This record gives sequence, C-alpha cells and structure tokens, in this order.
Amino acid sequence: MADPDEGVAADGTIRTGAGRDRVPSAFEPIVREAAASLPLPGASLYLYGSVATGTARPVTSDVDLLAIDLPDAAGLAARLSGRFADRCRGVEVARARAGDFDGDSDEAYGNRVFLRHYCVHLAGPDPAAGLPAFTADVRAARGFNGDIGRHWRRWQTQLESGAGTVESVGARVARKTLLAVAGMVSVHDRTWTTDRSRAVRRWSAIEPELAPGLALLQGWGEGTSRPTSREVAATLDERGLVATIVDRFGDLVGFWNERPSRSRPQPR
Repeated sequence: MADPDEGVAADGTIRTGAGRDRVPSAFEPIVREAAASLPLPGASLYLYGSVATGTARPVTSDVDLLAIDLPDAAGLAARLSGRFADRCRGVEVARARAGDFDGDSDEAYGNRVFLRHYCVHLAGPDPAAGLPAFTADVRAARGFNGDIGRHWRRWQTQLESGAGTVESVGARVARKTLLAVAGMVSVHDRTWTTDRSRAVRRWSAIEPELAPGLALLQGWGEGTSRPTSREVAATLDERGLVATIVDRFGDLVGFWNERPSRSRPQPR
C-alpha cells in the first residue's frame, strides 16, 4: 500500500508517514513480540513498510523488519512468521551491518536515508537517532537505486541459470525496476516518491512508448499477472525495457559507479 504522507516537506527534506504510532492494532502483538525477542545484545531492530505507515491490511500484508548486526535474522523471521500466521502473510527480516551506514559512498548514503525516513526503531541501539532529515534530491534517488545496472546483470544470470522460478525472477525485476522508475520520477519532477504505481502512471505519460512494458512489470510486481519465460527474457534483453530504464536512470540520476557495460561479463 502506498504511503499517502510520502513526499517533500516545506524545507525540501523527505517526508514519510512512518511512525510507531501508525502501527495498526492488528499488528501490534507482532511488533511488540519482535522487539522483545531480539536475542543478541548490541543488535538493533526496525520496522518499515506498510505496517510502519499504517496502511497494512491484516492477514494479507507482510511485516517488514530490518535487523542490524543480527546473524540469525532468518531464524527470527521464521519464528515470528509461524507464531503469527493468522495475522499476516509473513514476517520478513532484512539483514544489515552497522558498517553499511558509514562512509561517503552513495550506497551508504542511501542506507542512511532509508533508516532515517522509512524505519521505525523497535529495539537495541538506534544509529538513526543522530541522523538529520535528508534532502529529497538526486543523491538520495541514486543512493536508493544506483545499483539498478548490477541488478539487471544479476537477473540475466539468474534467468539463464535457472536460479529461482520465472515468477520469482519476474517479481524481483518488476519491484526493483519500478522503484528505480520512481527515483527517475522524483528527479524529473523535483518531488519524492517510492510509489511504484505512481511511477508507472507518471513515466508512462513522459514516455508513452514504455507504457505497455511498465504496466506489464506492475502486474508482475503486484501478483495480478504471471510472467512467462519469454516475457522475462525479452524484458531483460539488451534492447529490452530494463536496459532502457538502466540507460534513463544513468542519464538522469547516475549509478554508484560507472555505467554498466553493454557487453556481457564473462562467467567466473
């Protein structure tokens, strides 16, 4: 579900609706138990996504958590998912290290933006407490999705090697690519959004010839349509939609490093 409060504040910084007081009552037991069950001293736990913005729906929504310096994040996710299977679709726990938020790289900058504006602290040390509000600008957009070219090459390899089902690869392609499109919309329109549906509507107006492909990705990402092997291969082709988005993103926003090469890397 889109965050209706996401956008740009009067001072030009990123605004979101994430807050501990926004958690719907149906999800409160999950959030409280997650915070209480953090097993490792020094680890931190955050909530993000639709539960953090109050837009989640009982039973059908996931609960998204971010664990910092917690090696057994998968175990925590499994325990909470089993315990609350009647209240949510599942509990996902993303892993990070404290060092992922340090330094001057675009990646670290994007991680700090995400932690500051999209994550709600639940337990453990809170490195987000000392972070300022970040400006809604091209560096924030690049920090979020400057790895889109790397993902494109990774998806090609996954599809060719059979790593994962066609549906799972298609869903990953859709979600990340449309998030990158949202970053393009943010920079093009001098706004701020991570809303994939909004991104599809707006970029389809900017480049109407891309509209059918963007709509196809939206269906894959939302689970309303199932991709075929041929469709995913065409989307990931050197002349396909993802390659086009990678080019547009590089021109408008930029990458974490140099532009991805058009020549395929050799397998190692």
